[in-house]
Amino acid sequence: MAINWLGLLAIGVFYIFVIAIGIWASRKSKLEVKKCTGRQSEVTMVGGRNLNIWVSMFTMTATWVSGGFILGTAELVYDPTKGLLWAVGPVAFAMNMIIGGLFFVTPMRSKNYVTLMDPFQEKYGNTIAAVLFIPILLADIFWAACILGALGATVSVITDISRYWSVFISAVVAIVYTVLGGLYSVAYTDVIQLMFMFFGLWLCVPFILSSPYFNTITESAVNRIYQEPWIGQIKMEDIGSWVDNVLLLSISGMCYQAFYQRVLSAASDAQAKLTCFVGAVLCPILGIPSVLVGAVAASTDWNQTSFGGPSPYEQGLAGLILPIALQHLCPFFVSLVGMGALAAAVMSSVDSVLLSAASQIARNIYKNILYKKASEKSIMVVIRVSIILCGLLGALLGTISTSVVLFWIATSDLLYSIMTPQVICTLFLPHWVNHYGACSGFVSGLLLRALVGEPLLGLPSVLPLPWDKILEDGQKQHVVPFRTAIVIITFATILLVSQISRWLSAKGLLGGICVTNSDLNGMKRIPTDDKIQEPSL
Repeated sequence: MAINWLGLLAIGVFYIFVIAIGIWASRKSKLEVKKCTGRQSEVTMVGGRNLNIWVSMFTMTATWVSGGFILGTAELVYDPTKGLLWAVGPVAFAMNMIIGGLFFVTPMRSKNYVTLMDPFQEKYGNTIAAVLFIPILLADIFWAACILGALGATVSVITDISRYWSVFISAVVAIVYTVLGGLYSVAYTDVIQLMFMFFGLWLCVPFILSSPYFNTITESAVNRIYQEPWIGQIKMEDIGSWVDNVLLLSISGMCYQAFYQRVLSAASDAQAKLTCFVGAVLCPILGIPSVLVGAVAASTDWNQTSFGGPSPYEQGLAGLILPIALQHLCPFFVSLVGMGALAAAVMSSVDSVLLSAASQIARNIYKNILYKKASEKSIMVVIRVSIILCGLLGALLGTISTSVVLFWIATSDLLYSIMTPQVICTLFLPHWVNHYGACSGFVSGLLLRALVGEPLLGLPSVLPLPWDKILEDGQKQHVVPFRTAIVIITFATILLVSQISRWLSAKGLLGGICVTNSDLNGMKRIPTDDKIQEPSL
């Protein structure tokens, strides 16, 4: 297959422009470091806590509107087994930001935390915090894989170059400018990327809607034409799964360091909350083009297009429906603009993911655990090395599957089931929980999620649930919202074990419980035999 050199040139120009913005922003970062002598790592992680309000709003929105968001929404609308009713991402992400702005901004900013792991280390000590960091790190890497895979697949469709090269070149570009300037480079490139994303996606909409190869999307929304109606349906046995997806995408964002980096980089609480609320408005707006592309694709007679037959869904290419639709339903130059918009979406998210993972590795693992006397210079080295390693690992995973939804759901699922109860308990109920409860909750949440299984990841379902339905392929379909049930059980386990262990400790039947400063300030009564110590597993 011949390489589309014009398309490749367009992508190359866009990448060079993004790197140039990153280099310019890195100079601003250096100026900020001079104002904050001895805090270079903090400037890299949270931008000196004085990021411009407009930049804050743009970088928050750009981080959430990723390649997974754009491609995943189009894939779900186009998929004849799902449909629009299952494409809950735009609305769920808006709910996510509203919840974050209302409830999570103040407790994180009130103690000048730098990373999400700071309150865990403060509450439970380094050992347990390090264990709790594992799912957060894995989720960041899966998220990077999701969005890099999305871009790699898109670039390969438009330019006809290898998907593997597309993924790794995109990863290298994001790694370069993230290493150069930290949060400043990430934030300022996000401004340009969000603007390009907005205008690029909406520019494609009229051309997609004027394609001669599809019936009206209003007719195909409710009637079968070329495939099942794209509006979709939610059967009684699917309600539990649908509720799970909505809550998963609405709440799991509170477990991402990428969210807190933007919240903590704002100059004030009011600015941080405004950033969240503006993002909640922009997310659904940026999701509309993907919905329209998916609807048009579901209404198209692909045999009449240059794509030919069978349809993308029948060829297992539903995850690439957006770039396929751009290429075969739009003029070539319009498809290039659309691809650039998707590239912008990916870059604006993958850089944030890499920086969030690297920040926690450098601060919470390297400095707080491995080498407590670490200098600012050595911390910066660890940040840069971590960005490179996480980026390359994410790129490697991004070449495994063409389904964006697979990594998108797996990423959020990992944090929702295991970490959501931990974050809520640590931030809002610190006086009611201890390290015994945290460990028990972690183990029970992980064990239950593994036993329930996950077809997308090839995990068999071992634990029987009420009203399970056996499908034709032998897989179990869970009727109950099992992810949310696991969250509730884990939450109850943390609280119950914490209180039981506290009672046993007061009776002298259990070793000392770790008591922190927050406990000392908040508890009316502390058992006399509790000792302040480093908890261990």
